[in-house]
Amino acid sequence: MARRTEALSRERIVDAAVELLDTVGEGGLTFRALTERLATGAGAIYWHVANKGELLTAATDAVVGTALAAEPDGASPPDRVRAVALALFDAVDDHPWIAAQLSRGSGQVTTPRILESLGRQVRAMGVPRSEWFSVSTALVQYVVGAATQNAVNGTLPGPSTSREELLGAVAERWEELDPEEWPFTRAIAGQMRVHDDREQFLAGLDLVLTGIAALHPGT
Repeated sequence: MARRTEALSRERIVDAAVELLDTVGEGGLTFRALTERLATGAGAIYWHVANKGELLTAATDAVVGTALAAEPDGASPPDRVRAVALALFDAVDDHPWIAAQLSRGSGQVTTPRILESLGRQVRAMGVPRSEWFSVSTALVQYVVGAATQNAVNGTLPGPSTSREELLGAVAERWEELDPEEWPFTRAIAGQMRVHDDREQFLAGLDLVLTGIAALHPGT
């Protein structure tokens, strides 16, 4: 049994948890399901992970940690921000359950890890130390907020509903609004119908980065 417990590492348990979360969601992540997937006893799992909350935190941190490693060597700070931000966006899109974890602020390590990664680039851009907190937290709030909101928006109402159908339905509702009360919303309804989520995310990120550069022109 000791040899079996050693083989069952915390990393293997977390990887299995991520697979379960991807297939059956948070509600399906149980220690019983894990024991079946890993072909082991519950005691061996509890040896590495105390409870479901700790397991969710570890799974979230594992996926986010992989995304943060996307920072390219030799790139400029803004390009590093774009690479990390897009990797986070894609990670949350691929693992929608992360959205709930990040929205809850759960994860004793995950949120500071994101702040550390993006904050270092804010510092490298030459932002004064007195502005590090406000600039870096605003950047984190945009990246995490936009990524999680996209994951929430991507939750389709039924298995037969495609993204195109969902966007088309939203655009149609906008187009049917009163033209005097909702002129702007009606005007962009066509763009809602055909927009690309990743391009929209990067456009917003560029607005934030341009704002940082404008406020701190010496960067």
